[in-house]
Amino acid sequence: MCGIVGYIGFQLATEIILEGLKRLEYRGYDSSGVAVIPQKGEMILRREVGKLNNLIQDLNKNPVHGSIGMGHTRWATHGRPTVYNAHPHSDESGKIVVIHNGIIENYLSLKEELKKKYEFKSDTDTEVIAHLIHDNYKGDLYKAVHDALQRVTGAYAIVVLHADHPECFVAAKTASPLIVGLGENENFVASDVPAILNYTRDIVYLEDEELAVVYNSHVDFFNLKGDKIEKTPVKISWNIATAEKGGYEHFMLKEIHEQPSAIAQALAGRISESEGKLYLDDLGIDADMLKSINRITIIACGTSYYAGLVGKYYIEKIAKIPVDVDLASEFRYRDPFIDNKSLLISLIQSGETADTLAAVKLAKELGAKTIGVLNVIGSAISRETIGNLYIHCGPEIGVASTKAFTSTIVCMYMIALYFAQLKETVDHEFIRNSINNLKILPTTIEKVFAMKDEIKNIAKKLANYNHCLFLGRNYNFPIALEGALKLKELSYIHAEGYAAGEMKHGPIALIDKDMPVVSIITESSTYEKVLSNIKEVKARDAIAIAIATEGDTLLKDHVDYVLYMPKVKEELSPIVNAVPLQLLAYYVSLRKGCDVDQPRNLAKSVTVE
Repeated sequence: MCGIVGYIGFQLATEIILEGLKRLEYRGYDSSGVAVIPQKGEMILRREVGKLNNLIQDLNKNPVHGSIGMGHTRWATHGRPTVYNAHPHSDESGKIVVIHNGIIENYLSLKEELKKKYEFKSDTDTEVIAHLIHDNYKGDLYKAVHDALQRVTGAYAIVVLHADHPECFVAAKTASPLIVGLGENENFVASDVPAILNYTRDIVYLEDEELAVVYNSHVDFFNLKGDKIEKTPVKISWNIATAEKGGYEHFMLKEIHEQPSAIAQALAGRISESEGKLYLDDLGIDADMLKSINRITIIACGTSYYAGLVGKYYIEKIAKIPVDVDLASEFRYRDPFIDNKSLLISLIQSGETADTLAAVKLAKELGAKTIGVLNVIGSAISRETIGNLYIHCGPEIGVASTKAFTSTIVCMYMIALYFAQLKETVDHEFIRNSINNLKILPTTIEKVFAMKDEIKNIAKKLANYNHCLFLGRNYNFPIALEGALKLKELSYIHAEGYAAGEMKHGPIALIDKDMPVVSIITESSTYEKVLSNIKEVKARDAIAIAIATEGDTLLKDHVDYVLYMPKVKEELSPIVNAVPLQLLAYYVSLRKGCDVDQPRNLAKSVTVE
C-alpha cells in the first residue's frame, strides 16, 4: 500500500527520495515524511499530512542536505492521519528512525512491555519497531534490527537509519514488498520498481524473512536466521517513459488507450496463426500433469476477481474442466476443498497482494499445483508458483485497473485454449479460428476510442444521479460487475452489477426514474433475454443505457442511450465491452471533479489484510 524509498550514495538524498515517492503516489497515502543524516550523529526528520506537495514545499523552504536518507508515504492503518502518526518514526533517542509498510500483529503486547521503558509519541504499530531496535542496539545496527525482528509477528517492509551509522541503512521484509536497486557507488530500496527506474534497472527482490544492509558500494544480504545469503539481481526492461502520462490528462486515460498495445504484448510469442497453436510453456503445465487435475480454483481480489469469473466461462466451456472462482480474502477461511489433483490460478496485477499470496501458500501446503497470471516479474507470487503467465502490460499507475484487467482476460482465454489443446477437447480448426479472433482485438478496441464524445454525453447525464445498476449475462455478467466497480470507485456513485436474469429476484424493486440502468446487450445467445430486461427497466421510467453491437436495429426504440460496439465473437465481447464502461466511469468522475488516478480511500496494491 504505502510507498517506501531509501537512498545512499553521492547525490542529494532528498531529491531522489521525493522523486521516487512521487512515482509511488498511485499506491495511495494520507501523509508523508523523510529522514536524512546530514552528518554523523545527526538525524533530521520532516513530516507532513496530506499530499506529497506539502512535504516538497517544506523541504524547498528548508532544504536538508545529506547523501543517505529514506522517505515514506503512509496510508493510515493504526492511528489517524496526523503529523505525529506520519512516518518516519524514531526511538526515544531520536537517533534510530524507521519507515514501515504492513501491520505488526503483536504490537499491542510489545507496546505494553516497552511502555515501561520508553515514551510513545504516536498511535502506530511502527513505533514499536523503533523502540525494539533501540532495546537491542549495542553498536551494531544490523544485529539490532535482526534481533528486534525475532520478536515481531505480522507483515512488514522496513527501512532503518541510525544517526551514528551514515555508512549504511538496513532493510527487511516479510509479506510486504520491498526491492533493492543496485547502482554504481549508490544503492536504493523501494516498495515498487517505478520509484527507482530513473537510476537503475538492476533489481533484487527481497524474499520473506530477508534483510539487506545497504552501503553505497555494495549490499549484504541475510536471512532472519542470521546467515549471509547470495541474491541475483533481475534486469527490469521497463522504460521510465511508460510510467509517465504521455500527454494524457490522467494515467488512467493513458492506460485505457494503451489497451490495444497491451493486448498485443500479451499475445506476442504465444500464438501461432500458421500452426493454429498456442505456446504457454511458462505455465509449467504439461499434458500428463493436466490430465491429473480434476478441478481448477481461480483466486483474485477486486477487478482481478471479475477477470477470473470470465476465465471460469472460458475454461469450463473450452477445456471442459470444472472451475471455482474464489475471493482470495475468503479462500483461507472456508476450509477449501483442494488437494494434489487441484490447480490454483492466482490472478494478480502486482503479484504482491497479501490475501492472494497467503491463499497461494495455503494451496501449496494442501498439495495443489499453482500458477500465476500477473504483471510484475519477480514479484512475491511469481516466486511461489510452479509457473507464471505474465500479462506484459507494463506499469499500471492509475489505481483503477484498466489495461491489466483486459490483458488478464486475454491471458485467461489463452489458458483455456492451451488446456483444450493439451486435453484435445476442441479440434485444431477451433483453436486456429480463436487465434485469428484474438489477433484482431487490438484494432477492434481502437474503434471504441472514436466514441469518446458519445460516452462524454452519457457521462454528463449519469453524473447527476446517486445510484446506478449494471446488467449483463453469460460472459458479460462479470463485465456488469466490473462496470459498477469502476463507477463506484472513481465517481463515488453507488453502483451495483447484477446478472440480468436476477433482476426480478430483488433489484427490480430499486428501479425508478432515479435509478439509471446500464445493460450490456451485445450480440449473444442471451440477447432476447436481456432485451426483455431492458423493456422492464423502461416500463419503470428509468434511464436506460445500453452497450450493443453495431448493426443492431431492434434496440434503439427501447433505450435512451446506446453505444454500438464493433462486432466480435461472443466469448471475446467482455474484453471489448469493458472499454466503454472504463471510459464512462472516467468521464463521470471527471465531470464530478473527483481524483481519477487516486480515488479516496483506495490504493493500488493491498499488501496487508
